[in-house]
Amino acid sequence: MSNTPRTVGVGLISVGWMGKVHSRAYQAIPVVYPELGIKPRLIIAADTAQDRADYAVNVLGYEKGTLDYHEVLNHPDVEVVSICAPNFLHAEIGIAAAKAGKAFWIEKPVGRGAAETEAVEAAAKEAGVISTIGFNYRNAPAVEHAKKIIAEGQLGRITNLRGTFFADYSSEPNGALSWRFIRKLAGSGVLGDLMGHLADLMHYIVGPISEVSAITKTVYTERPIQQMGVGTHFDVIEGGEKGPVENEDYGGMLVRFADNAVAAGAVGTLEASRVSVGPRASYNFEIYGTEGSIKWDFERMNELDIAIGRKGMHLGYQRVMVAPGFGDFAHFQPGAGTGMGYDDLKTIEARKFLESYIGGPSLNSNIHDAVASARVISAAEKSAESKQWVTVEPVAGTTSAKK
Repeated sequence: MSNTPRTVGVGLISVGWMGKVHSRAYQAIPVVYPELGIKPRLIIAADTAQDRADYAVNVLGYEKGTLDYHEVLNHPDVEVVSICAPNFLHAEIGIAAAKAGKAFWIEKPVGRGAAETEAVEAAAKEAGVISTIGFNYRNAPAVEHAKKIIAEGQLGRITNLRGTFFADYSSEPNGALSWRFIRKLAGSGVLGDLMGHLADLMHYIVGPISEVSAITKTVYTERPIQQMGVGTHFDVIEGGEKGPVENEDYGGMLVRFADNAVAAGAVGTLEASRVSVGPRASYNFEIYGTEGSIKWDFERMNELDIAIGRKGMHLGYQRVMVAPGFGDFAHFQPGAGTGMGYDDLKTIEARKFLESYIGGPSLNSNIHDAVASARVISAAEKSAESKQWVTVEPVAGTTSAKK
C-alpha cells in the first residue's frame, strides 16, 4: 500500500436512492479496503432537481452540484462516473460517458432492451473505457462461495436449477403509474428490472444461458396516473385517473445452459414478479448436482444451505453462516453471525470497479455482462410472444462461469 493514497475523481449523475448508495460506497473504500491505496474524491453531482443537487453538496460531500449531467462528463478532474438515472436515460448517458473518456459504473438495465445495451457496449469498446454494471447480488460472500464450490466440482455435474426474484414493490393495485410501467421509459417490466439480475447471477455462477422458453403476465393492467418527476413508484394514489400498464408484472422462463458453461447441459426455471404478496425481496437460487446441492436467499444473505454427498448419517442440507474466507466478508465483519447488508454489496462493487480502473484485476461485472443479460431478456420477450424456444446469441468478454 502506498503511503500516499491515489485520488480518483468521482462524478455522479442522479442523486436518488441509488446515487446515495454509490456515494456511500465510494466513501467507504479507504476504510474497508485501505490496502488498495485509493481515495475517491467526490467532485460533482448532477440531478434535474435543485434540492437534490444541493443535497449532494451539503450532505453527501460533493464539491459541486449541477442540473446538467454534461457538466459532470466534461469536468477535467472527473475520472469515473456513477450513472444512477432512471432506466430510459441509461443508454444516452452511458454512451456520452464513453465518448467523454470516462470510466462508468452504471445501474441496470443499461438499455431498454438488447439493442440499446449493445449500443453502450459499442461506445465503451471504441473508447476503451472501464465499465461496471450494478449487478450487486453477485458480490454477496455467500454467492461467491457458492460459485467457488460449483467451480471446484464439489456438487458434481450440475443437472438442474431454480431461481426466483419475487418482490412486492408493485403489489399495491393503487400504486402509482410511474415510469417503470411505461414501455418507452422502462422498456420491459419485471423482466428488465428483476429477471435481468437473475439472468446475470446464473451467468456468473454456472455459465451462459443458450435457450429460453418464456411466459409473461400483467397482473394489474391499470394504475393511477402520477405526474412525472413527482413522488416515487412506491406512492399509493386513491381514486385518481388511471392509465394502462404497458409491460409485464410476472415473467417465467425455462432455460438451457450453453455447452461452454460450467453447468453445460443443465436446465432450469427462472421466475420474477414485482407484485407478489409476502416476499419482500426474495431473491434466491437452488442449484442441484450429481454429488450435492446448494441454496441461497437474499432475505437471509449471510447464510447458505449446503448438501454434499449421497451416503452417511448426516444427509441433507446443513445451514452454513458466512464468515471470513467467504468472498469479501472479512473486510466487513470479524466473524460469522455478524451479518453484512445491501450497502456492503455496493461497496464491494465499488472496489471491483476502482481496482479495475487503476489497472488491477478485472473482477468487476462489465458492459459485456449487461449485453448477455439483456439478450436473455429480449429472447424471453420474443419467446413469450411466439410461444417458441428462442436461442440466445453468445457474448464475448463476459465474466460468465465457463469451462
